[in-house]
Amino acid sequence: MEHAAGGDSHLGAQLMAKLASDRGTTLVETVIALGLLLVVLTGLLSLVALATANTENHGHLEARTTEYAQDKMEQLMALAYSDTVGDTTVFPAALTGGTGLAVGGGSNTSAPVAGYVDWLAQDGTLLGGGTAPPVEWFFERVWEVTAPSAGIKQITVTATVKASVGNAILPRSAVVALKSSQF
Repeated sequence: MEHAAGGDSHLGAQLMAKLASDRGTTLVETVIALGLLLVVLTGLLSLVALATANTENHGHLEARTTEYAQDKMEQLMALAYSDTVGDTTVFPAALTGGTGLAVGGGSNTSAPVAGYVDWLAQDGTLLGGGTAPPVEWFFERVWEVTAPSAGIKQITVTATVKASVGNAILPRSAVVALKSSQF
């Protein structure tokens, strides 16, 4: 028994001597490890950039275009069915000076129709109407009113942004509602 214990202590001493002789990592090992780390981090950075662009475009800007399209729809739905002069390019809507719910307009944001377009700043502040965009615009809303059948008007509001992150497709939202002549 004594002999086995003495052999173990001799083996332990040899192991400790071997570990003591290794005085840390060499410069070459450190450079190789840093190179591998750099390659891995470079791959991850591209994913971070992609995730950031997608979050901004789809999570933030699309949500804002939907919110602003819905806001305009609520303003238009509050008008009387027969209103053809209310101005919804200002808030609150003016009783005259606009197109109200007169049939017309369009849903093409590249070709806005006078009286059926308004512009918002990046913080959502209403900048007014007109087919020429103000310098500080960031969101554009256009709307179209059609009469698919007697006593029914279909209202389509489309909102888009001036620019997106990473030159992606511009976020755009459209909201459609029907208004009956009883309202």
